[in-house]
Amino acid sequence: MSNHVSSSKVGVYVDVSNMYRNGGRKMRYDVLREFACRDGAELVRLNAYVSYDAERARTDEEYHTNVNRFYSMLRDLGYKVIIKEVKWYKDEAGKRYGKADADLDLAVDMLLQSENLDRVLLVTGDGDFDQVVRAVQNKGCRVEIVALDNVSRDLRLEADMFMSGYLIPNLVPTTNANPHAWGEVGSCVRGLCYYHPQDYGFMRFLTEIAPGLWLTDTRHAASPYATAYFHDANLPRELNPDRLPSYDHIFEFTLAESRGHEGFQALDISLVTRLPA
Repeated sequence: MSNHVSSSKVGVYVDVSNMYRNGGRKMRYDVLREFACRDGAELVRLNAYVSYDAERARTDEEYHTNVNRFYSMLRDLGYKVIIKEVKWYKDEAGKRYGKADADLDLAVDMLLQSENLDRVLLVTGDGDFDQVVRAVQNKGCRVEIVALDNVSRDLRLEADMFMSGYLIPNLVPTTNANPHAWGEVGSCVRGLCYYHPQDYGFMRFLTEIAPGLWLTDTRHAASPYATAYFHDANLPRELNPDRLPSYDHIFEFTLAESRGHEGFQALDISLVTRLPA
């Protein structure tokens, strides 16, 4: 990680339930914290909003143990855990349903606490937050969004910066686990296709958690990105190559030594998710 030091103050607000439901069951919260402070910013707030079913906990010992272990892990990493207890209701047909909506708590905290922040990292794909994002921006605070699957298009467009969590090195385990570190030959990484002139193209991927995410031109010495060449024959069969290049398709692939090109070649390419266009 870069030794760059920033004077910015950052706050992190994680919608844990949303992330858990949308690809984040094995998300690493230590990596998320590292990403938030990638430029040496001062971490002022680190909030995780969770739900807790007390009724289930009374009868399900495994649930009780696992949930509390998870909360303890978050606290060990420096997160303040804000617990919203599940409340049970009945609909008109008499069917019970549980609700533990922490959205309001998160929105109010982010709005009030942003007065002492320069940057907010909101970790969710829920479009209900688009108005509070705008309100925080209007107070002079930069808002970045990290999400995985089922990302609201409106939320994505409202952000000052959107980053798919799949593209952040080691935030979510890759499908093809191997002993190679992210970015090495033989490792499995994720990226997107930024250039596709004919029956071949190039993937761009983040090599490390570092500042300068806007330096997407890999020829720049300070760019944290690298590229990998690929042939259309290595694309998943269900994907129409005419859709490329695309910033909406997130791919997973294995890095190999490139033949005939400098850098890497992308093999075993699979589609991880497609963001709403």
